[in-house]
Amino acid sequence: MHVIATAGHVDHGKSTLIRQLTGMEPDRWAEERRRGLTIDLGFAWARLPDGCTAAFVDVPGHERFVPNMLAGVGPVPAVLFVVAADEGWMPQSSEHLDALDALGVRHGLLAVTRCDLADPGSASEQAHDRLRDTGLADIPVVHVSGRTGAGLGELRHELDELIHRLPEADREADVRLWVDRAFTISGAGTVVTGTLAAGTIRSGDHLHLHPADAEVAVRGLQALGSAEQQVSAVARVAVNLRGVDLDRARRGSVLLTPERWLSTDVLDVRIHRAVDLPRELMLHIGAAAVSTRVRPLGHDTARLALRAPLPLRIGDRALLRDPGSQRIFGGLVVLDVRPPQLTRRGAARARAAELTTMDGQPDGVAELRRRRLVRAADLRAMGAAPPGPGPWLLDEAHRADLCDRLAALLAQHRQTHPLDDGMPAEAARRALDLPDPALLPEIAQAAGVSLRAGRLRNGPTPLPERVRRAIEEIRRGFIDHPFQAPTADELAALGLGDKELAAAARIGALLRLAPGLVLLPDAEQLAVPRLASLPEPFTLSQARQALDTSRRVAVPLLELLARHGTTQRLPDGTHRLVSAPDAAGNTGGNSTPRR
Repeated sequence: MHVIATAGHVDHGKSTLIRQLTGMEPDRWAEERRRGLTIDLGFAWARLPDGCTAAFVDVPGHERFVPNMLAGVGPVPAVLFVVAADEGWMPQSSEHLDALDALGVRHGLLAVTRCDLADPGSASEQAHDRLRDTGLADIPVVHVSGRTGAGLGELRHELDELIHRLPEADREADVRLWVDRAFTISGAGTVVTGTLAAGTIRSGDHLHLHPADAEVAVRGLQALGSAEQQVSAVARVAVNLRGVDLDRARRGSVLLTPERWLSTDVLDVRIHRAVDLPRELMLHIGAAAVSTRVRPLGHDTARLALRAPLPLRIGDRALLRDPGSQRIFGGLVVLDVRPPQLTRRGAARARAAELTTMDGQPDGVAELRRRRLVRAADLRAMGAAPPGPGPWLLDEAHRADLCDRLAALLAQHRQTHPLDDGMPAEAARRALDLPDPALLPEIAQAAGVSLRAGRLRNGPTPLPERVRRAIEEIRRGFIDHPFQAPTADELAALGLGDKELAAAARIGALLRLAPGLVLLPDAEQLAVPRLASLPEPFTLSQARQALDTSRRVAVPLLELLARHGTTQRLPDGTHRLVSAPDAAGNTGGNSTPRR
């Protein structure tokens, strides 16, 4: 199936041509047939000579129904532009052309109608002149009469040729179906229709309905009046939905592949004919129309703040229109759906310069370079292919900068907190503005920094000079009495608190038995020969005497030896060595226990 929209001034014969081509009535409402003009969107289809099927979206030509016209034209790749031979080019002809040009429609066919009432030459020349500077310049022209049927054979032939010139749709693309009609059917429930421009919808699929924020299931599908198990782009499709009431589905709603689209209410765009833009305009894209505030940035770029978010991607085309004057102010191409905030002085000017380098073509490498750090899923949802594996992508230049910043952070932390066991990882993550803790190990590894137990370290932390001198004085005191630990008063006199003692223990300068209680680093090895001289089992008091120390030191030292498997505390509270010392005073884990 191929989808073609009509365009042209009111009462120039668009609906008549569709009836002649399809044998179907495109005007759906009795009021439309009574008044002889299309008020809402009409739909009909026909099989062309070579077997292709053309589905027509018949749009209203009256100026009061321009939003309806835009809803029909928005997602459609080609147009049948109609001009009456007896009236020629008219105001709504220009408005429809402006809309088509703004939306980037480049494929079409010009039908000059009512050729039984006037010579089509003049109207054809007028139309070609108006089309000359647009994307529809030099489209084929056919002279027809809806009343007599003259030229309909040629029209069908040219429609065939037009269809074969259309680019192939991507049937594997993510689904984004702009809803142009929503209604209920007794026994079926909510049904929505639209033009599927890309992707495939299957019966049983689960889709996301925006802006209702509802997960819905595809209960059934119809295309060209027939039930289908799947429908691929480009196609007119009716989707029967399960899981949503009619009051949550309306024109402008969107059916989306779940978790593959970003909804945005702020975007940067390039505007064609961006002259004297009002601050408030209406953005039309697909079948949606959303009020937007316009902030010009460069001579043809602007930031749009939408009143309601839309699922958009880089490269999307839309138009800006003033609903009061009916004037179309220009077409636009989306450059960025996640633009940076403009809060600093000069940010808008810098952003305008950056936008001049962007062409609206999704480029994963360029986006990563600009954003420096981005989720692969977000990049894909913007329409750009991720240039590497996810889940996070990091620009190499930014990686190098983060490594330098991490090294500087650690140096600063060491200077301001010389006794700390490295820098807390969470503090470093916040300082580096990393959005996910999982990113920090990668940065640490690249910077040659170790990350253990929630702390970052880039080598041993040297003790401050005053602490080093105090530790040396303590060590000298242990020479004659290695198990007589300094008292709290003695430590305080030396300016050593528990943070200083813990820092000394981390670098192996002392053995820290408990807060405020330290011995020499080799105290365990020194204790074993003395304990080996005792009869077994031995008591705490005997151990204290052998070690020439106090209960304050003996209790935690014996507990440490037991934890390391050197001694064993028996049920009656006595102790024994698990293994005997060798000639060098070392214990062996596989030695025979002494009895």
